Formats: sequence, C-alpha cells, structure tokens
Amino acid sequence: MKASTVGPYLVVLIGALYFLLPLVATFEFSLSMLRGIWSFEAYRVVFADPRFRETFLFSIVAASATIVLGALLVVPTAYWVRLKFPRLRPVVEFITLLPLVIPPIVLVFGYLRLYNSSSFLPFTATANGTNLLLVFGYVVLSLPYMFRAVDTGMAAIDIRTLTEAAESLGAKRRTILFKIILPNVRAAVLSGAFLTFAIVIGEFVLASLLNRPAFGPYLALVGANRAYEPAALAVIAFAITWACMALIQLSGRRATGTRRLPRSLFTLSRRAAR
Repeated sequence: MKASTVGPYLVVLIGALYFLLPLVATFEFSLSMLRGIWSFEAYRVVFADPRFRETFLFSIVAASATIVLGALLVVPTAYWVRLKFPRLRPVVEFITLLPLVIPPIVLVFGYLRLYNSSSFLPFTATANGTNLLLVFGYVVLSLPYMFRAVDTGMAAIDIRTLTEAAESLGAKRRTILFKIILPNVRAAVLSGAFLTFAIVIGEFVLASLLNRPAFGPYLALVGANRAYEPAALAVIAFAITWACMALIQLSGRRATGTRRLPRSLFTLSRRAAR
C-alpha cells in the first residue's frame, strides 16, 4: 500500500471507530441487565411495556400524516416556483430554512398562544385537535429537509420541457403534476419522507409541551427512571433510522433503474391520439 493512500484509510478508520464504539458500548450495556450474563432482557421489558407500543404507534401515525401533508405542501410549491416564479425561489428557500434557526419551544409556545381553548381556533380544546396541531408542527420542523430533497430532485429534470410536452398532449396541470412530475421526483420525495420519519420518531419538545403520547417523551421518561431500558431503546431507534436509510438507498436505485418519464409521456400521447 502506498503511503499516500494510508491517510484516507486512517481517517475512515478513525471516523468509523468514533461512530461505532459508542454504539457497541450502548448495545453491550443493554445486554447486561441480568447480572453476570448477556441477555436481551432489557429488550423483552421494552417490547412488553404497553406504553412503548402505544407511543411508538402514535409516532408512526403522526409521522405518516406528516409525510403526506408535507409532500402535498412541498411538491406543488417547489414545482410551481421552479416553473412560474423562479425569482422567488431564494425567498421560498429562506422561508423553509427558518425552522432550523427558530427553536421548537418558540414554535410550540406560539401554537399554545394562538390555538388555545379560548382562541378563535381552539385546537388544544380536544385531543384530536391537539394531535392535528402536533402534525402541523412536525410539518414545519421537517420543512427544510423535505423542501431541499424535493427541490434537488426537481433540479435534476427539465420541468418546463416536460410540462410543455404534456400540455401539448392535452394533459391538465393536475395530471402533469401527479403523473409526470411526481414519478420523476419519487426518489427525492422518499428521501424527504424518510428524513421526516426519523425526525418525528425522536421529537421531544412539541410532543411533550402539547402533552401527547409520542415516542420521544416516552424515551426521555424511561431514560430518567431506568438504566438498561434506555440503552435498548436507543439501539432500537438507531436500527429504525438505519432501516429508513436503507429504504432510501433501495428506492433511489429502483427509481434510477426505472424510466417512468417516457412511459408516462407515451401514455399521454396514446390518450391524446384516441
């Protein structure tokens, strides 16, 4: 091995150890709940806890609703800005980056002040209204990641040419958006969706201050009162995050290998010919 190649390998090795050693130590600690032996007792206790299933299911439902609502908000906005208002793109990009500089606690106190039970929109008066308010907050928190992913995906295709070609074949704007543009940015939307999923699963501030049974507050509660179960929960959350990343890679490869654009335009051309 040449001396010039030793440096990069050494940097990669140090980086891998930096990330993997704490994970290995956490996993080893989670296996030592029973004295003197290694076991999955902490994982058994976690999975047997009904609050784990309740909070995890709640966070999955909230994450799914956030992904759907975020995609419905971001995809048409990014498409319309790139097609009709390209000069407004820096402004829209700046607005989507605001959640990175505004702390979530400011956001949730603003929600509580505007949408409390005595306001004109009393979202917090009912549990369903509070859940809806929580999803709105999650959409705001995930906005930088969803918009960046979708906007990058749209930058990789020629939106104007695709739109003009579809319009020449008789397609309406809704058909263009959902049958031409969306399939071509599917990998970007999925990337934003899985980043949103990872954010919502571990979010604490909004769910805690809105008093909703989410996974983040449950993780903090267990971590404050127990020793081995939080380590098991951390490993479970890490595994879920990596599973999401694997799905991103898998969906991206499938999207790259699938030529949906010609097929979509070909379908439109056949319908126009009829």
